[in-house]
Amino acid sequence: MAARSYWKGFLRLSLVSCPVALYPATSESDKVHFHQINAKTGNRIRYRKVDEETGDEVEADEIVKGYEVSKGHYLEVTDDELEAVEAEATRTIEIEQFVPRSEIDDLYNIRPYYIAPDGKIGADAFATIRETMDAAKMVAIGRVVLTSREHMIAIEPRGKGMVATLLRYPYEVRDPDKVFDDIADVNIGKDMLDLARHIVDSKRGHFRPDKFENRYEDAVKALVARKAKGEKIEVKKPAAASSNVINLMDALKRSVAGEGKPKSTKRPARRTARSKKPSAPRRAAKRANKAG
Repeated sequence: MAARSYWKGFLRLSLVSCPVALYPATSESDKVHFHQINAKTGNRIRYRKVDEETGDEVEADEIVKGYEVSKGHYLEVTDDELEAVEAEATRTIEIEQFVPRSEIDDLYNIRPYYIAPDGKIGADAFATIRETMDAAKMVAIGRVVLTSREHMIAIEPRGKGMVATLLRYPYEVRDPDKVFDDIADVNIGKDMLDLARHIVDSKRGHFRPDKFENRYEDAVKALVARKAKGEKIEVKKPAAASSNVINLMDALKRSVAGEGKPKSTKRPARRTARSKKPSAPRRAAKRANKAG
């Protein structure tokens, strides 16, 4: 089944442009979802849109958008007016500048989309923009209007296509100092840092998202499967959190020593005739030979 595009328009670099389509790069359709139901009847719970003052249900065609200009006072804005604003912004991703990828703070990333040519027309222009960015090792910064809102967007080559990531505006990113300022300054000894580095080195690897496992969702699916079979589920109380104060140095030493790992349940292999230790006389003879 062909992928459905989320947005169609044009990608433009100066005088070079091409028709493109945006496709969601992520999906949450495979996640476990729950519905709210009535515990007495087992029926789905439905929400109705009602007037805040009268309590009467309001039909969909009677609901409009309102901007709150003061407490309890709203200014109606129609869909036609919003579409006119969107039309003025045009359906074009205009590349404004190129920046190094390393300069983009991950806090500004919102959501990724795949960009592909929309039809065969403009394929050459699309490839030209893609290959130019790839050769320069730069990321394009542009603007796009989605769902009646303008977003900044970062575009970079990926395979035969491109990836566009919506970016947050500065006012959407909170100041970390408001959270981190109360963290005390601590001087860590060299011995502790050496032990911690050893642990890091022992766990060093490569980013392999194909190895990720959502253990919680797997457990939920197993729970649902058991209930569907009519099994009775016994709810175990979670273990109480330990209140013991652990010495950091001792914890690091135990981690390095491998303490806390599950012990093997395999029985030790029986020694064969070859693996038996030589008798005392034979050991003595060997020592004598070495001495001579």
